[in-house]
Amino acid sequence: MNQAKRNEDQEQLLESLKVAIVEIDGDRAREAAQKIIAAGIDPRKAINYSIKEAADTVGQKFDCGDLFLAHLVMVGDLMDEVSTILEKNIPSDQLQRKRVIVIATVQGDVHSVGKNLVAVVLRAAGFGVHDMGVDVASSLIIQKAKEVKADMIALSSLLTTTMPYQKEVIDDLASMGLRSQFKVMIGGGPVTRDYANKIGADGYGKDAFEATEEAKRLLT
Repeated sequence: MNQAKRNEDQEQLLESLKVAIVEIDGDRAREAAQKIIAAGIDPRKAINYSIKEAADTVGQKFDCGDLFLAHLVMVGDLMDEVSTILEKNIPSDQLQRKRVIVIATVQGDVHSVGKNLVAVVLRAAGFGVHDMGVDVASSLIIQKAKEVKADMIALSSLLTTTMPYQKEVIDDLASMGLRSQFKVMIGGGPVTRDYANKIGADGYGKDAFEATEEAKRLLT
């Protein structure tokens, strides 16, 4: 087989994995991942192309209203599964540590949908995400971040009355001498970039996709 033909076949395999993920076809995605490995394609190429392109395509479909939160959750789960298959075939000395994010809705706030969507899209982008749920106290968030050696803490608030708890996490980190250890990103309905700057947050996302781009900017 000449090199041109080999390259064409590899591109088709990478594209087939991307399409299978976008169409949420688990069997086809798993089969494509195994074929990529059998063909000797660098698994990192599949992660950086097929999975990243799939995430971008799904994000565009969500923005256009063609996909909904339930679809994003399924896509995120499938991406996790396929990434695991591929990562098992990367030599340990070449496997980059996955950036870890602890995410929570702050104390006093029980809204979950926006935070859940951010978690799904972050996972789809390749981040390791620990979702602590809603109404989580600052001390518990910081404890978890230390426990999992997180790179970032992401804080959601959907109520103006609970926004001060985003600041509380930042202040608590500073008082504990831990502020430099974690990037802090905030978001939520009433939250603005000006507020993020005012309270000393490192980043802000007005929606799940902007938050993910912000995380990439801050951590990669």
